Amino acid sequence: MFDAHNRVLLIKRGHEPAMGMWSVPGGSNEPGETLEETALREIKEETGLDVVIGNEVWVATVALSKDSDYEIHAFAADITGGELAAGDDAADVRWVSWEGFMELETTPRLGELLVQAGWGP
Repeated sequence: MFDAHNRVLLIKRGHEPAMGMWSVPGGSNEPGETLEETALREIKEETGLDVVIGNEVWVATVALSKDSDYEIHAFAADITGGELAAGDDAADVRWVSWEGFMELETTPRLGELLVQAGWGP
């Protein structure tokens, strides 16, 4: 999710896998959920924001731990309400500029995937 100031919304992971690393909001989908429903729920749980889910912007397999690869589906989203606050398994949440992003410890391939989605300097 990008804002009008060309910043990306990131959460600092509060649990394994990749605890302490910055990533886009997300998590596992529950039985019967569509990918879009999972994205909607996870964004609300981790950021406090209400959103409308848009198009899928990438699908990637990422090694978040040395024992497991995860299939990540990322979606565009428009904020419709809520208040930004870290929740659920997010240790922190913030809007990050490209310059700020370069200073963070992020999950594998995140920079590459964000550039693929049209974000960058």
